[in-house]
Amino acid sequence: MEITYASHSFADLRTASMASTTTAALTRPVRVIPMQHPNVASSSSPAPNVSVLRWVSKLRQMTWLEWMEFFLPCYRWIRIYKWREYFQVDLMAGITVGVMLVPQSMSYAKLAGLQPIYGLYSGFVPIFMYAIFGSSRQLAVGPVALVSLLVSNVLGSVADTSSELYTELAILLALMVGVLECIMGLLRLGWLIRFISHSVISGFTTASAIVIGLSQAKYFLGYDIERSSKIIPLVKSIIAGADKFSWPPFVMGSVTLTILLVMKHLGKSRKYLRFLRAAGPLTAVVLGTCFVNIFHPPSISLVGPIPQGLPKFSVPKAFEYAESLIPTAFLITGVAILESVGIAKALAAKNGYELDSNQELFGLGVSNVLGSFFSAYPTTGSFSRSAVNHESGAKSGVSGIVSGIIITCALLFLTPLFENIPQCALAAIVISAVMGLVDYDEAIFLWRVDKKDFLLWTITSTITLLLGIEIGVLVGVGASLAFVIHESANPHIAVLGRLPGTTVYRNVKQYPEAYTYNGIVIVRIDAPIYFANISYIKDRLREYEVVVDSATRRGPEVERINFVILEMAPVTYIDASAVQALKDLYQEYKLRDIQIAISNPNPEILLTLSKSGLVELIGKEWYFVRVHDAVQVCLQHVQSLKPGGGGSDSSRTSRSSSPSSFAQPREENRTSIDLESGYGKPPLSRIRDSQSEPLLSKEH
Repeated sequence: MEITYASHSFADLRTASMASTTTAALTRPVRVIPMQHPNVASSSSPAPNVSVLRWVSKLRQMTWLEWMEFFLPCYRWIRIYKWREYFQVDLMAGITVGVMLVPQSMSYAKLAGLQPIYGLYSGFVPIFMYAIFGSSRQLAVGPVALVSLLVSNVLGSVADTSSELYTELAILLALMVGVLECIMGLLRLGWLIRFISHSVISGFTTASAIVIGLSQAKYFLGYDIERSSKIIPLVKSIIAGADKFSWPPFVMGSVTLTILLVMKHLGKSRKYLRFLRAAGPLTAVVLGTCFVNIFHPPSISLVGPIPQGLPKFSVPKAFEYAESLIPTAFLITGVAILESVGIAKALAAKNGYELDSNQELFGLGVSNVLGSFFSAYPTTGSFSRSAVNHESGAKSGVSGIVSGIIITCALLFLTPLFENIPQCALAAIVISAVMGLVDYDEAIFLWRVDKKDFLLWTITSTITLLLGIEIGVLVGVGASLAFVIHESANPHIAVLGRLPGTTVYRNVKQYPEAYTYNGIVIVRIDAPIYFANISYIKDRLREYEVVVDSATRRGPEVERINFVILEMAPVTYIDASAVQALKDLYQEYKLRDIQIAISNPNPEILLTLSKSGLVELIGKEWYFVRVHDAVQVCLQHVQSLKPGGGGSDSSRTSRSSSPSSFAQPREENRTSIDLESGYGKPPLSRIRDSQSEPLLSKEH
């Protein structure tokens, strides 16, 4: 690469390069890499339909195999499926999850305020549909505790849980959630959920788990409590009915819960006993049913008759209530994205395949839409069942199909056996499942790592507990967005200094040994520049102009700042408002004889600045590839501004010939290499010819 040598006295870098040999005797020339400026005339903005044309072109180039995978994601694993190797582990994983799903689905239906049969219906069609249209090979779809609580909380204020309208609204909600998920998947809008921070999600799920646990207390205590998603009414209701307390359901529920927790712990801690984790819910149901059939305790409430057979096809009803359910549908969709897509991506990474989050969202939507035509309420991916599916060795959607077959068999043949299941046993299954959602470890971690995230966690969990789920989610998301906006509007800005013996410039707060130069401020902006943060950036620049730490400054002693160098490598975007603000800042600096220099802008930023006329306004000679190039040019300008520092040829000759360094900081005559290195030793050995040593190697 050919290197251009330029002196500060030449605006044209090429002219400076040609003249460098004649000025060598006068002063050491400044060596800079020439900035490649874009041709604004040829860099016109792309046509608005370019992205559409590219998308159409991509569709035309797709093969029939890619079209099959696009419409039926299951084809991706079907065409590479190794039946002899995978089928046995998929069969065992599917049976394990299916055995776990049967009692869980009935428990979650009770939590949602529905009859247990609708939990089984929700584990029927959606599982088969997801196996076909979903892209995750390990995600276990079906009823989950959090969605069930949302359904109960919203529909409980619209209709009575024992009414037919309540059931119709739950099924309609499944259709609405499915449509929303399909639309978001097709429009590739899954990225919207990224604005909800992990601390908000953790705080929300922790509070929801506590509310779910308290709502199930009525089956343990033996008396009804108020249906609410707020902790205070629940606690008041529990205390108020204490005189109706019944020992038999409490003892039975507590024993069942203990068995579940012990089996879950053994299944997690010992690999050879991991089957116990999945067998826990079934064990609780079997033991409870046997106890009831033997002793017939009158004070323990039972599930009661459950219809036998598969659900019939029917179109969802009660569309006149659809408008009032839209906020809940959005909320459940958000929870589905957070809960399902998050774990699906994690499982895909563990099993070595790629997962498209938008395709995943579409698959969940299809399973909810088609499930609603067979009496299912909203479903999504389950953390616990997906983890069991993965630990059982599931390799493909075959495991989901096997689980669906088990639900089918339960609907066809086993529902008469479910009549005598104690409700306290189902409540114990729910409580054991949500206990894992109480994420106090995350709160401790956030307190140690980031107090702001801990504050978000605390706000979300507290508001959810005190004011309800909907308000808790809104406040949590609002607080999360407020933090994002605050960070964006108040970006990190650093003053840079030169690391001794190098041409590397770093944050002086992070590297206290880095030194700066008198008359020059080097500022790095670590964010896009746009209308919301430009005022903050201008205020900080004015502040840096006034507040000067003279202890770490070197070079010619001048009374004020003459140059402001903006390091723009981290800046990925700049809008019109920011460009206009930079123009105003330039004019403001010009009145005070301060020159702006721009370092290392990316091509898009440089093109925007060129189109706006800011490049011509500041001057192309003040745009540099590196911070060090800008510093070299500015240093020689600062030296020329000092009295006797560069006003005559004799002074230049004196500085060029003088061997003295900044070991004598009061000396006026200094070479350029001394200016760059400060009053210490120069970074390059003086035996080398500093004028012939380029920043990069020359190619002849």
